[in-house]
Amino acid sequence: MTGADGPDAAPGGSGAAAGEPPEPAAPGGSRAAARARSGSAAGAEARPPESATPGGSRDAAGTPGGSQPLGQFLAKAAAVTAGLTAAGAVFGLVRDQTIAHLFGAGHASDAFLIAWTVPEMASTLLIEDAMALLMVPAFSHALARRAAGRSALTRREARVQDPVRLLVGATLPRLVVLLAAVASVLVIAAPAVVGVLAPGLPDPGLAIECTRLTALTVLSFGIAGYFSAALRAHRSFVPPAAIYVSYNVGIIGTILALHTLWGVRAAAAGVAVGGLLMALVQLPAFIRNVGFGPPRAKRSAPRSQRDRDRPTLIAFGVIAPVIFFAVFRQSQVLVERFLAASLPSGAISHLNYAQKVAQMPMVLSLMICTVTFPVVAQAMAGGEREKARRRVEQDLALASLAVLVGTALVVGYAPQIIQVLFERGAFTHQDTLATASVMRVYALGLLGHCLVGALSRPFFSTARPTWFPAFAMGAGLLVNIVAGAFAVGWWGTYGIAAANAAGITTTAVLLLTGLGSRIIAIEVRRVAVSIGRLAVAAVAAGATGWLAGPMIPDPMLSAALGCLLVPAMFGATGTAIRALEVTALPGQISQLTQRFRNVR
Repeated sequence: MTGADGPDAAPGGSGAAAGEPPEPAAPGGSRAAARARSGSAAGAEARPPESATPGGSRDAAGTPGGSQPLGQFLAKAAAVTAGLTAAGAVFGLVRDQTIAHLFGAGHASDAFLIAWTVPEMASTLLIEDAMALLMVPAFSHALARRAAGRSALTRREARVQDPVRLLVGATLPRLVVLLAAVASVLVIAAPAVVGVLAPGLPDPGLAIECTRLTALTVLSFGIAGYFSAALRAHRSFVPPAAIYVSYNVGIIGTILALHTLWGVRAAAAGVAVGGLLMALVQLPAFIRNVGFGPPRAKRSAPRSQRDRDRPTLIAFGVIAPVIFFAVFRQSQVLVERFLAASLPSGAISHLNYAQKVAQMPMVLSLMICTVTFPVVAQAMAGGEREKARRRVEQDLALASLAVLVGTALVVGYAPQIIQVLFERGAFTHQDTLATASVMRVYALGLLGHCLVGALSRPFFSTARPTWFPAFAMGAGLLVNIVAGAFAVGWWGTYGIAAANAAGITTTAVLLLTGLGSRIIAIEVRRVAVSIGRLAVAAVAAGATGWLAGPMIPDPMLSAALGCLLVPAMFGATGTAIRALEVTALPGQISQLTQRFRNVR
């Protein structure tokens, strides 16, 4: 349940998510990460870590500058990131509403969603995970060497031998050429791509045309991801956090401008336009903070220095666990659309709309882990295992609490929510009922998706690379494939959604047990009991909403009252069964509010 909407955050995102410091952003043990950490220590005197602002302002020395303590900076950066992530999610909802209103849930929308699989995969690899986990450490290391060596050089020598500019010159042109070649191949091979993604599609012609447009995002997403990694290493967080707002604005604007002429092709063109805007919105900050450097800079530097600044094949090899984890996780969408392609027209659309709405509680719950992940990563790097353990256990409890409240609301008021959001224009009442039913099944896996996003972060902040999350994700994907292939013939879209929930829950259980025995010695039994009590409260609250929702005919009023009834029932049940997270919530909210008030 990830894609080009935003990190799962950006959901399921990597440690390099916006708002996090560059040092712990690499997967555990990569040599690039080790160089970044050691280089940062070496350059601490020349460029203290306090000199940073979320917007990436620069001091007289040309480094991201300011005078606030690092803790305050991280809190503000996290707050800005959370705000822009929420804004991106809102625009993503408006985008989905626009597509549903104009194209409904039928052959046209199915064709577009098949084509949308390409940018969803590209987003995972080129923005949220692999690109960030490679380039953030590389840029951090270059910045540290720049700071350490600048005092011994003249201004001209510093510019010619600037490690950051040498790194850009060594990597960005090659990346652009490679991604342009891949995008060209996808454009040419679009019929084969559609045949693989949806072999049972009756008329693939429209999906092929849309795929040729969305394939352009391979280039634009790669450049956007490169810019994001460089800016985060320079501690400039606002432009990278704004990319999904610009992405969705580009899609919405193109659809509204061209839908009467191009039909659903306008949505595919909007994806291409949105991808371009993701790069352009970061370009001014990239030029200001990083720069492209004069061509002569690369030629003037010694060959040994240029080679040192180029990421090696070893660096790519050590992030292979992250790449496989990300690909396996995103492949759930491929399995879903592959199985649904042979179902009646509209099945893929119903699954998509149900998934996009159901995942909102997961995105909101993972913001907690996004804010606190730097604490975990820094504690792991400093050997403070007990501190990391306490933080991870608290994060799991709070994220589970948030996602289960949202799950109860989704299950209880699914028809009302879908009716309010989508039932207009080409999206009929029958589409509402079908989507709402599927969404209730999807909701069974929301806790699993949330736990996978929260548990994967500590694995990738260790002192050595680990394949366990990729193996766990692969096991969950296998369950998804086998269960989906068996269930789709019996229960159609409901079977696909149930298989998704079963697969991601399998991964979550494996990660939970593996984290305690391999990475951080969390008390797995106590955490599991705590989550189990919260799940009981969610079942009671969801059942209450399911019964109470139809009693009020107006869907908007019913959903609005449900936003009060479900949390109240959840809190009452949680208190009755002594779910500690529920009873301690008021105090935790007070502490969190006070913390952000102190860093304004």
